[in-house]
Amino acid sequence: MKKTIVLIIIGVLLLGGTTGYYFYSKNGVEEIQFRFEKVSRTDMVVVVTATGTLSAVRTVQVGSQVSGILQKINVDFNDKVKQGQIVAQIDPTFLEASVRDAEASLQRSTAQYNESKRSFERIKTLLEKNLASQADYDAALSQFEANDAARKQSVAQVERAKINLRYATIKSPIEGVVISRAVDVGQTVAASLSAPTLFTIANDLTKMQVQASVDEADIGKVETEQEVTFTVDAYPEQTFKGKVRQVRLSPKVEQNVVNYTVIIDVPNPDLKLMPGMTATVTIQIIKKEAVLKIPTVALRFNPPEELIEQRKDSSESQNGKEDSARTERRKQWAERMQREGGNGGGDPQAMQRRMQSRGFNRVWVMNTRKKIEPIMVRTGISDGTFTEVVRGKIVEGQEIIVGTIALRSASQQASTSPFNQQRQGGGGGGGMQRRF
Repeated sequence: MKKTIVLIIIGVLLLGGTTGYYFYSKNGVEEIQFRFEKVSRTDMVVVVTATGTLSAVRTVQVGSQVSGILQKINVDFNDKVKQGQIVAQIDPTFLEASVRDAEASLQRSTAQYNESKRSFERIKTLLEKNLASQADYDAALSQFEANDAARKQSVAQVERAKINLRYATIKSPIEGVVISRAVDVGQTVAASLSAPTLFTIANDLTKMQVQASVDEADIGKVETEQEVTFTVDAYPEQTFKGKVRQVRLSPKVEQNVVNYTVIIDVPNPDLKLMPGMTATVTIQIIKKEAVLKIPTVALRFNPPEELIEQRKDSSESQNGKEDSARTERRKQWAERMQREGGNGGGDPQAMQRRMQSRGFNRVWVMNTRKKIEPIMVRTGISDGTFTEVVRGKIVEGQEIIVGTIALRSASQQASTSPFNQQRQGGGGGGGMQRRF
């Protein structure tokens, strides 16, 4: 009986010791797994994306300068018109009456002018013979001049009435295609302070333009003559091409967002593109072929300090002390960075931002001793996802660290201990522990 109790006690002690050693050895230890990406060499294109609306290069809204009832309409949607072609006719009855009234006023003014002219000439003759006074002469001259001005005014009224009558016949100002008709026969056109729009005529639909709205953060990269590609919803599988013609200086502010309008010339020989279509625009800023590039996230990765290998200089390993010239260079570099950074000179992140502003960066690689070490690189263009490497000790196909996969803490390891397994619950989130 005593022997059995001793064996049980020994077994319990062994079990407790094993469990304690497991938790002690794993307490606070973290397992870090890194994500790697390979350095590649491909073409790189930096672009700016935007949306815009297609329209004809030249679009004219045809209106009416006179009021009246539309008597006739000669064109419809999609009709081709020539310059000077009659597209509509306003009822001229009232305007013709206005012409006749103006002509009658002119006739009356002409008669008064002729009468005053004869009276003036008669008084002038009498004055020369000293048979009329100077006052009579002045009165006759004033009446003659007033009637002359009234006659000229009547002539102008006749010309105005005839012009309005001509305006009743509406003609196309350009050659093109009717893309909009806003009136019908019998409709009354009221021209007051502004001319009502009757038709919209596009000059040439084989040459169109895209008015794209570019964000203020990207407008500094856009210049004239840059290549553009875009798609429209009507032809999602087809890519159209264009070229930047103008970057307008006038800003458009919508909900505190500042955009600028970029005009893009677009050829449209097969007339697939129509006015009003929404275009998804890609403006090519710069393109480089066969460049060495790395993922941009690799430049923002900062590893734990305990995994960074502290490298020693070869001179120190051989002679037991650091090279004085190298020490001096490092000291000068640290002092300069502190002067330029002010109070933030000792901040590693601030120093990294200053290096990035100068085009310098660092990436991290894992060596054969399973330690990570930095490699300084000089970066070039970036499309947001990848960044060009202009200079640095990295080669194509080399693996660099871009991040970590997961962190396993001591509490997570304890939950996976062979002495403490947890059965996953159903949908309630609770679990039943099963002990051995």
